[in-house]
Amino acid sequence: MKNIISCILVLLVALPGFSQEVFFSVNQVGFHPGDTKKAVIFSREKIKSKIQLMHLPDSSAAFLMTPKTLEAGDWGDFHYYSLDFSSVIESGEYYLWHSDSKSSSEKFQISDQAYQGIQEHLLKFMRQQRCGYNPTLDMVCHQQDGRSFYGPMPDSTYVDASGGWHDAGDQLKYLITGSYATGHMLMAYQLFPDQFEDQVNALGQPAKNGIPDVLDEAKWGLDWLLKLHPAPDQLIHQIADDRDHRGFKIPNKDNADYGWGENSYRVAYFATGKPQGLMQYKSEATGLANLAGRSAAALALGARIWKEFDEIYAQKCLQAAKTLYALGQKAEGFQQGNSYGAPYRYMEETWNDDMEWGAAELFKATGDSSYLEQAKDYAVASSNADSWTVRDSAAHYQLYPFINLGHFSLHEVVDETFKKTLEEYYKEGIEYTLSKSKSSPFEVGIPFIWCSNNLMTSLATQLILYEKMSGDQTFHPYLLAQRDWLFGKNPWGTSMFTGIPEWGDYPVYVHTAPYVLLNLEIPGGLVDGPIFRTIHSNLLGLTLERPDDYLGRQNPFIVYHDAVGDYSTNEPTMDGTAGSILMMSYFSHKK
Repeated sequence: MKNIISCILVLLVALPGFSQEVFFSVNQVGFHPGDTKKAVIFSREKIKSKIQLMHLPDSSAAFLMTPKTLEAGDWGDFHYYSLDFSSVIESGEYYLWHSDSKSSSEKFQISDQAYQGIQEHLLKFMRQQRCGYNPTLDMVCHQQDGRSFYGPMPDSTYVDASGGWHDAGDQLKYLITGSYATGHMLMAYQLFPDQFEDQVNALGQPAKNGIPDVLDEAKWGLDWLLKLHPAPDQLIHQIADDRDHRGFKIPNKDNADYGWGENSYRVAYFATGKPQGLMQYKSEATGLANLAGRSAAALALGARIWKEFDEIYAQKCLQAAKTLYALGQKAEGFQQGNSYGAPYRYMEETWNDDMEWGAAELFKATGDSSYLEQAKDYAVASSNADSWTVRDSAAHYQLYPFINLGHFSLHEVVDETFKKTLEEYYKEGIEYTLSKSKSSPFEVGIPFIWCSNNLMTSLATQLILYEKMSGDQTFHPYLLAQRDWLFGKNPWGTSMFTGIPEWGDYPVYVHTAPYVLLNLEIPGGLVDGPIFRTIHSNLLGLTLERPDDYLGRQNPFIVYHDAVGDYSTNEPTMDGTAGSILMMSYFSHKK
C-alpha cells in the first residue's frame, strides 16, 4: 500500500513555494512507551527548521525537535538528521511534520500493544508457502514429489517427499531452509508459548484444534523432515531445481518438466556429502552434518514439545533425531543446494553450529550426558567462525543459518563458566556489527548481501537471546534500531514485511505467483531486502516493470525496489519469514 497522504504531499512539493523535498524514515508500526524512539529525515538540501511530532486525530503538536546532523558516510548525496522523541510516552497515533516543505511521515503508534499479534501475520504467509495442501489457495499440488537422484536406490525410483514449503517465489523445496524454519518456530513457541493464537487446524483451515497455530505450522515441517529421512542412513535434501523457473505459475499447474512431463514427478536429491549437480554448476559439498544436525535439533525440540500433545509422535521425532545426529557425526561437513543450469544455489559451508544445536536439543530430550559433552565441543569449534556477524561480507547463504541457535539452546544446561563463553560468542558478533553501524545514519551494521533482511532479523534475534542469556540490557537501543529499520526507518521509508502495518508503506509488487497471477496480497512475508549496488548490478535477469516508487530516495550504496522483476530485493522468502517469528513474538509479548 502506497500511502495516499504521501502521494498528495509529493504533488504539493512540485507546486511553487514547495522547493525542498524532505524524506522521513520512521518505524511505521510504532513503539512501546518505554522504547528509544528515533527517526531519520534527509534531504538534498540542509534542513534548517524544526520538526514537529503531531498527535492524531486532531493533528495537535505534541513535541518539537531540532534535527541532529548525522554523518552520511557511504549513503550518498543527502543531508541526514536524527530525531529523538523518546521522552514522549503517551499512548496514541502520531506522525512527524516539517512545516517548511509541508511534508510528513507515515503515521505510527505509541502503545504497549503496538506489536500485538503481528507474528500471526507471519504464519499466514507460511501457510501460503505450503506444498501439498495449500490452505491459502485451497488446492493440492506436487503430490508426485519425487524421483530419486544420488540415492542408494536406482535413479528415478519413486520416494514420497510431498509436503514441506515452497522456498520463496519459486516452488523448490530445500531441507537447508525447511529444517531451520521448523526449528525456529519451535523455539519461538518454547520461549513465548502464550503469544500464539489457535485459529486454524492442522491443514491451515479456519477451525480451532486446541493446538497453537505456530505448532500446526511447525508440525507441517516436522512431518516433512520425517519423510526426508526414510531410513537411518538416508536423507533427501532438495526437491526440484532451477528447471522450475519457467515464469510465474499456480502450484497445481506446474509447467516444469524434469523428464516425466509437465506437472508430474520432480527430482528428489539425496544427500551424499559429495559435490552434486546435473550440469556445469556443481555444488561443493564435503559432508552432510549441516543438514543432519539442524534437522536433528528441530526433531528433538519437536519431540519435547509434542509430548504434551502426542506421545507416539514425540517418540517418532526423537528416534529420527538420534539417527540423523549419528549420520551427521559420521559425515561431518556440509551439503549445499543443487542447481541445474543456473549459477545460483544455497552455498552453505558451516556445520559445527548445526551439530551443536542438535546435540544440545538431544541432551535435553534424553538426558544422555554424551550429547552434552559433544555439544560443548561443537560450540567451541563453531564459536564465531560460523557467523557472518564478525565479517564484512559472505557468499549467498554461505554462513547459514544466520544465527547460531545452538549457543542459546546449550546455554541453559552448562555451568556458569561455559555460559559466559557462549554469551561472549553472541556479544562479539553484536559488538562487531555495532561498530560498523556507527558509520550509518540508520544505525545498521550488517553487510547488504543478498537476503540482507534475513541478516537483520537474525541479528535482532541474537540481541534478544543475548539479553535472555546474560541479563545485559546494554544493547537494547541497538536492538530497537534493527527492528525500526525493518518497519520503515530505512532510506525508502518502507516496511520490509508485506501488509505490515496495514496503514503504511510496504512491499506490494512482490516476486510471487499468488500476487502476479491472482492479485493476492498475503501479509507477513519478509522480502529479501536491500542489496549492495555492486552485487545488484551483476545479477542476471533483473527488470523493473514499473516506475521506481523510491527514485528520489535511492542512494549509491544499497538499493531496494518494490517491483516484481527485482527478485533480488522484493521476493518474500519462507525461511526469512519463519526466522522472524521469534523476534516478532518478543515484541508482541505484553510488557
